[in-house]
Amino acid sequence: MDFLSNIWDFIWFFFFWTFAFIAYLMVLFSIVADIFRDHELNGWAKAAWILFLVFVPFLTALVYLIARGKGMAERQMRDSRRAQQATDDYVRSVAGATATSADEIAKAKALLDSGTITPEEYAALKAKAMK
Repeated sequence: MDFLSNIWDFIWFFFFWTFAFIAYLMVLFSIVADIFRDHELNGWAKAAWILFLVFVPFLTALVYLIARGKGMAERQMRDSRRAQQATDDYVRSVAGATATSADEIAKAKALLDSGTITPEEYAALKAKAMK
């Protein structure tokens, strides 16, 4: 029974430290991304932050989050809004090429009048445009 208890202690110990390490890596990667995202920070300051992150990582990460955490969140929100706006603009540019139902029916009628499509195809196109 004592052996089983030690195994569970080891498993909990392993999972806890694995979780802590992965969380720490996520914080480090987000800090490094923020350092390079910040256009107001000059190159020497960026190099100093990276240098300190390499040699004194835990303390530097803590200081960075305390000193620059608010700006970090603002930069993330600004970049998220910019990416969302770019996506919306792209969708509008692609969707703007579509015609209204009346336009589609008029084009189908012109194709029917020119003999390009049959009356059955015209009816199918008209039904599709009406949906």
